[in-house]
Amino acid sequence: MSIRVLVADDQELVRSGTAMIIGSQDDLTVAGEAGTGREALSLVRTTPVDVVLMDVRMPEMDGIEATERILALPDPPRVVVLTTFDLDESAFAALRAGASGFLLKSTRAEDLVAAIRTVHRGDAVIAPTTTRRMLDHVVPALPGPSRLPPEMSRLTEREHEVLLEVATGASNAEIAQRLYLSEATVKTHVGRLLSKLGLRDRVQLVVLAYECGLVRPGG
Repeated sequence: MSIRVLVADDQELVRSGTAMIIGSQDDLTVAGEAGTGREALSLVRTTPVDVVLMDVRMPEMDGIEATERILALPDPPRVVVLTTFDLDESAFAALRAGASGFLLKSTRAEDLVAAIRTVHRGDAVIAPTTTRRMLDHVVPALPGPSRLPPEMSRLTEREHEVLLEVATGASNAEIAQRLYLSEATVKTHVGRLLSKLGLRDRVQLVVLAYECGLVRPGG
């Protein structure tokens, strides 16, 4: 079965070019195109969609609000935010809203289609190290740390250690080496973290760690 992709961008040339790239792949199908966030939300409500490529800056309803509303729907698609530069406060807001990552509009075609497949599998499409670099730029301008969510009290000491390591942008292999664990054990801990905290992927773990003050910019 093909992965059904919705392309949301207010620039018709960008939208049609992206749709052409997607349509050239045997395992991808263009489920629709939207020029505003409102159109994207309407299409997701009426059309089967697996992945949404969402521009953050659109008229009527921007990509952040559209992402929030789409992800609040029953059984929502995954959302990948498209932005023109990586140190983008809007991209951070979309990650906070539940997007599975972001891509630069300058991303190569082969990386774009690979990202769609990655997200469809349930993984994030940006490395936590990239997320952290963006957060180091964005977080100082945000209000003080949020309260720790009550779910944090359910974490074991080891899970808390793994969370802090994930927040540094470390890979499973690096965490395994630092904590003297096997990669399989680290992967299990990360899965439990996502389940206990109700998060979708590692990128959201990094965002949570920053918002709660568990990790400080540059630290």
